[in-house]
Amino acid sequence: MYRKHSELIILSLVLVVAFLLMWVLSPAKFLQLGNFQSMAFQLPELGLLSAAMMITMLTGGINLSIIASANLSGIVAAIVLTRFLTPDTMTSGAAGIIFLAICAGLATSLLIGLVNGLLIAVVDVSPILATLGMMTLVNGLTIVFTKGYVIAGFPDFIRFIGNGLVLGIPMPMVIFIVAVAAISILINRTPQGFAMRMIGSNATASYFSGVNNRAVLIKTYVVSGLFTGIASLIMISRFNSVATGYGSSYLLITILASVLGGTSTIGGFGRISGLVLALFILQIISSGLNLLRVSAFLTTAIWGFTIILVMVINFYGRRFQERAANP
Repeated sequence: MYRKHSELIILSLVLVVAFLLMWVLSPAKFLQLGNFQSMAFQLPELGLLSAAMMITMLTGGINLSIIASANLSGIVAAIVLTRFLTPDTMTSGAAGIIFLAICAGLATSLLIGLVNGLLIAVVDVSPILATLGMMTLVNGLTIVFTKGYVIAGFPDFIRFIGNGLVLGIPMPMVIFIVAVAAISILINRTPQGFAMRMIGSNATASYFSGVNNRAVLIKTYVVSGLFTGIASLIMISRFNSVATGYGSSYLLITILASVLGGTSTIGGFGRISGLVLALFILQIISSGLNLLRVSAFLTTAIWGFTIILVMVINFYGRRFQERAANP
């Protein structure tokens, strides 16, 4: 209990410090309403991808294929839209085709998640190798399907998912809030969430406690695929286009957000509240650096350094706790 509250308090303080720092460095631009609206539109897709990463890390695994999966999911949905949504169907069958496109995109990400889960749980491939191989495979498929071109021009309903407002709140943020609530219930209120943490803490003890480790791992990667697919819908609708390589910089940030939010790199511990606070911190810093016109390459280097720093701090933090518990 103490650990939980102390980590949330520290993250809240870091959030306040990051906000004040960016305010001081760029007071004229940072506090503009347009900047906050932009952050509200950008954060949800990264947040959903980070959640997809976090739940796999809870089991002691990782999912390196989330960005590739999101791209392929969006490409499949875009192909359905552009192939079947003709001028003749815009009036009569548009709703059915849009529904079919959304289902096809989500089914693609669910299938990738299922294959990842089977490779890890049944074939016993390590999560990093299984998802790395899947990432490479899916990236190749996206190039084959698009031939390197951009697919663009979607109907108004699709664009509304990524750019619309509901009672003044960006639609992507509404979707993200619902997703956060669902993940919180999954992790904290269901047998699946309890089993995920058990496997991350000690897979052998989990097995001998009667937990079906294989089934839990498969479900975990399927759920990860689901949130990846939802993020993909927001991504393609916000840009009104899709292509190979969209969101490639997100992979590093999803791992950073999970680790910064308190998710253990060896599994067994993590909270969605910590992840949300970490996402706000990273979004504020990213927005501030962008307003200051800091190079995107330098920003990426900063994220990499931050991951290393957080892991070093966590390592020495665990060592300190162990020594305190066993003087």
